[in-house]
Amino acid sequence: MRTDKRRNNELRPVKITPGYVDYPAGSVMIEAGKTRVLCAVSVQLGVPRWLEGRNQGWLTAEYAMLPGATHTRTPRETTPSPRSQEIRRLIGRSLRAAVDLKLIGENTITVDCDVIQADGGTRTASITGAYVALALAVRKMIAEKTASPRALQAQVAAISVGIVGGDEMLDLCYEEDSRAEVDFNIVMTSEGKFIEVQGTAEGEPFARDAMDRLMNLGRDGIAELFKMQKALL
Repeated sequence: MRTDKRRNNELRPVKITPGYVDYPAGSVMIEAGKTRVLCAVSVQLGVPRWLEGRNQGWLTAEYAMLPGATHTRTPRETTPSPRSQEIRRLIGRSLRAAVDLKLIGENTITVDCDVIQADGGTRTASITGAYVALALAVRKMIAEKTASPRALQAQVAAISVGIVGGDEMLDLCYEEDSRAEVDFNIVMTSEGKFIEVQGTAEGEPFARDAMDRLMNLGRDGIAELFKMQKALL
């Protein structure tokens, strides 16, 4: 039995609240267990210099953990840490699979993910919640005729899986993640394609069949997240 009494193949309780703040083009608060992330999407006219004149847009992402998000205060980042930079790039790569940048004009979409409270899975919750905020923002662009009605592509969601105490588990909380022998983060589209798979053996190397089972476990968990996203949108 897991620390929070879940089955090994069970997600933490997930709640996604759209329109959580008023001013961005799209926003949500996503809660996955005790992890809470505010995802906000802004749209600005113009693109990076290297994209000027190509008649396409750009999507970039930022990620930060607020000082009070963990048990001990995390110093506020004035310069992104290597971890934050890596997660920013992951979120950006993931969400660029959700929108056709050639159909949003020369606009830049910025996705901000701020971790209010961290209890494991902050990067995967950020991606899952940010997709909903992105979809809301692109729908607003479509209504304003600054993006094509075909700009939104497949849904995108992410989840963690791992082996903890010899058991294969879905959606690890911090206590499980901190002692996992194997830890994976999986990002997929609703078309069943993988955007990214990050997998590490913290202890002993793992076998191929264990990896296959973890991938299937993650796929099934992400399918549940797609249903939640679709119900909101």
